[in-house]
Amino acid sequence: MTASYSTDRSFFSSRGLLILTLVLIFGFGFGIRLYQLTNLPLDFQPTRQLLSMLKARGMYYATNPPGIPDWQKQMAIQQWKTRADVEPSILENIVAFTYRFTGEHFWIARIYSSLFWIIGGIFLFLLVRDLISVDGAVIATAYYLFFPYAVTASRSFQPDPFMVMSIISFWWAFFRWIKNPSWIWAILAGLLGGLAILIKFSAAFFVIGAALGLGLGKFSLRDLIRKPQVWVMALLGILPAAAYLYDGLVLNHFLRQQFGGRFFPSLLLSPINYINWESKAALAAGGLAIMFGLLGLFFVRERSARFFLYGLWGMYILYGLYFDYHIATHDYYQLPFIPIVAISLAPLADWFLSRLAELSTGRWLRIAAITFLAFGLFSALWELRDTLKSVDYRPQAAMWAEIGGKLGHGSGVVALTQDYGQRLNYWGWQNAEIWPNSGDIDYHELRGATFNSSTNFARMISGKTFFLVTDFQELDRQPDLKKSLSVFPAYDGNGYTIYALH
Repeated sequence: MTASYSTDRSFFSSRGLLILTLVLIFGFGFGIRLYQLTNLPLDFQPTRQLLSMLKARGMYYATNPPGIPDWQKQMAIQQWKTRADVEPSILENIVAFTYRFTGEHFWIARIYSSLFWIIGGIFLFLLVRDLISVDGAVIATAYYLFFPYAVTASRSFQPDPFMVMSIISFWWAFFRWIKNPSWIWAILAGLLGGLAILIKFSAAFFVIGAALGLGLGKFSLRDLIRKPQVWVMALLGILPAAAYLYDGLVLNHFLRQQFGGRFFPSLLLSPINYINWESKAALAAGGLAIMFGLLGLFFVRERSARFFLYGLWGMYILYGLYFDYHIATHDYYQLPFIPIVAISLAPLADWFLSRLAELSTGRWLRIAAITFLAFGLFSALWELRDTLKSVDYRPQAAMWAEIGGKLGHGSGVVALTQDYGQRLNYWGWQNAEIWPNSGDIDYHELRGATFNSSTNFARMISGKTFFLVTDFQELDRQPDLKKSLSVFPAYDGNGYTIYALH
């Protein structure tokens, strides 16, 4: 199996130009992710990032590092232990282990996640190069590395960048097995697919979709299921996650409450939910890029490439229908969609660059074309730099530490605050009972629960000393809560209000 298009019309036909281009896009791709490295991770999904930060800190403090007060060690371990585990804390363990040598620096995770995304880009280039063409691979990789959402999301402290890297590396290994059905490639593909699913169970959609697409692009279903190597790959892909599920559901029961509320049949008939899904997909991958990616399907000539893309798009749709609530409300659920769009752009990009190669046959025309492409890359990088520099979150650490000091560590606190109180947990060293926001109330009502503000207020403040408010917009959305708090004396700080309940 070879690339779908001839190489004599390749825009990057010069080996030197190709190497220089790859060095630049991967170098700048990694560099832009390290820009503003020490800024607090509040620019993207802070709730999810702080969850991992709290876990990693607790794991690290459990090793009894020197110079940490005993009460902080105990609180950090307690905050880690009480956090829910839906998927294995692999990245958190890696970061906690690194803390032993570097000390506690949350940005260590930012480096790891960025590296994972860059490694995924390498496998993406190798896959698309063989599946479509070198030209298509360069454009697909550039889009994967520099689309603004991808930059912000791929440096976040959460398992998704690690999962995406594992998914893409599985695609590459399985494609190598399709070209050369040997036991080495079968075992490698099985291990990589198993790793992706273990990191996050939702990866199964994209592992299975790619395997079915590539497999049926070359073999009949009957021939495919008769191959012992296929069964070995399936077994290696299933076993790690199955063992974790068995431990969490049967042996230690820590997963029993973690799989509800992900599928709502009523949302399948909700037009608004599909509009929200489209909005999240456009935010993550770009509406124009999605359109060009879909158009790119018409430019695919190779059967395996075509079936591969059909499998990915089909499984993405099933993935969204199953996670019908989260796909429309949690934009980071779209992260695996980015490499799908990237690969779909490759056939169209190959066609465009081959036409450009025909038009720019002269030396100066070729230099001009390269200059224009480089200008586009530079413009994207500069815009990303401005975005990452636009807000400095570092002062917030001092604010939350101040709040923690005002409340007194260990006192009874109810809080209406950002990120389910995790900023208060991490920088304020304060555990609090969290008052639900309006989104949580709507979510639980969707599941059939009812919420009475006055009854809930009386229950939650019983035995508590303070009620902390830092999310004033949310307070305005809940007039009943605002009325209940108005009878208590209040202390107004810079960005927060503390109500004395007794």
